[in-house]
Amino acid sequence: MTPKRFHPQDIKAGLVVFLVAIPLCLGIALASGAPAFSGIIAGIVGGIVVGSISGSPLSVSGPAAGLTSIIITALGVLPSFEVFLAAVVIAGLIQLLFGALRLGIFAGFIPSSVIMGMLAAIGLILIMKQIPHAVGFDKDFEGDESFLQADGHNTFSELYYAFANPNFGAVLICLIGIGILLLWDTRFFKTNRILSLIPSALLVVFAGVGLNMFFASSFPDWEMKGDHLVTLPKINSMDSLVAEIRIPDFHTAINLPIVWVTAITLALVASIETLLSIEAADRLDPWNRTTPPNQELVAQGVGNIFSGMLGGLPVTAVVVRSSANITAGARTKMAAITHGFFLLVSIMAIPSLLNLIPKSALAAILLMVGYKLTSFKIISKQLKKGMSQFLPFAITIVAILLSDLLIGILIGLVAGIYFVIKANFKSAIHLFRSGNNVLIKLNKDVSFLNKPEIRKKLNEVNDGELLLIDGTNATFIDRDVQEEILTFMEKAQNKNIKVELKNIIIQ
Repeated sequence: MTPKRFHPQDIKAGLVVFLVAIPLCLGIALASGAPAFSGIIAGIVGGIVVGSISGSPLSVSGPAAGLTSIIITALGVLPSFEVFLAAVVIAGLIQLLFGALRLGIFAGFIPSSVIMGMLAAIGLILIMKQIPHAVGFDKDFEGDESFLQADGHNTFSELYYAFANPNFGAVLICLIGIGILLLWDTRFFKTNRILSLIPSALLVVFAGVGLNMFFASSFPDWEMKGDHLVTLPKINSMDSLVAEIRIPDFHTAINLPIVWVTAITLALVASIETLLSIEAADRLDPWNRTTPPNQELVAQGVGNIFSGMLGGLPVTAVVVRSSANITAGARTKMAAITHGFFLLVSIMAIPSLLNLIPKSALAAILLMVGYKLTSFKIISKQLKKGMSQFLPFAITIVAILLSDLLIGILIGLVAGIYFVIKANFKSAIHLFRSGNNVLIKLNKDVSFLNKPEIRKKLNEVNDGELLLIDGTNATFIDRDVQEEILTFMEKAQNKNIKVELKNIIIQ
């Protein structure tokens, strides 16, 4: 039965996403050259505001690594962060326009093999990007999805340096965290009335904090400190919270052309990433629900208006947080909203406690999410669908791993379209031979794209054969294809080929 109302499982899932979102929000903000608190604001808005308006039951929104390079470039040319915030608000208004114009329809044109390839690639990226954090090598920012990293390394070289400089305390915390997650995923713990109520991710965090405190007193060399821990800004009162909020400078921004360029770029990229993310979340949804794409564009637009007005980074729907949400057992969009409330309360009530969490404990959670996105079962399932499905899937994975999400998706999309066209060529025109008789059957719509294929089939007819071209199953035959048939018929007499047409009218 499809869940439609809030379920207690949503609280557990919201808690898991909250724990994952903290370092991601902070990491993306710092990597963008923006104030750390702007990432937290974007996370809160993405959860509460976007989550409330969105029609997606399982996707989670917040600051995204895919926008980092755009933000860095914008902050380098704009006169202030407040002017950039004005661009974020304008980007939100543009997204509202996208939704009103119903441009979300383009999400339906993305081949499923490319979406599945994106999910598998995100899973592999999570695994490879989190392994350094798992062993205590925290040079690269949390949430980085690009092959080339800001710290001068790439995804593969980072692994080498991570294993060359491990912190055994971090390794132990991560391994114990993975052990807890695997244990809680067994049938016994899932079916136990009491134990099933305890979020395994929360246990991983408690275990990580407890072990790190033990290391501090007994094994100082293994203790996680500084960059190895979550680092939330200190908010001690409502006044200090208000002091962190930056207000957009529309007076300066309105007359700067670069602000409008930045806003349009943000709106386009954020909308594309959102549409990709909701398609991915819908694929993972156990109840096979479908997100209204135009409503999602409106929700993201409202979210960016709120985020910009409050001093936050731009938001999009994010695959990693959405995947963590689904893996944690979310049932409705209350999980995404709950994670936003957890973020809001945490920065006021327990920042000092959250700053005790080792990143290696959170790495354990994300490693398990990555594993579930890239299991052998998923790869095997795509392989069974044939090369026309598997190759775009594989190309998308490789392209994303060696570039970034959007570039990789674009490459995968080109590959997917190529195989769709190739499959259409094969299915639209078939040639059958029986002795001296040849049948060319036209199926479905035969467009100008099939012109090379009809020419190839006609050239396979030998001298002296009887050719029947049957258009009974064709709902449309393009004029270019008709011209090819007519040209062949004019030359057929010279080759003693007799041509008959069935249900084809040459205009």
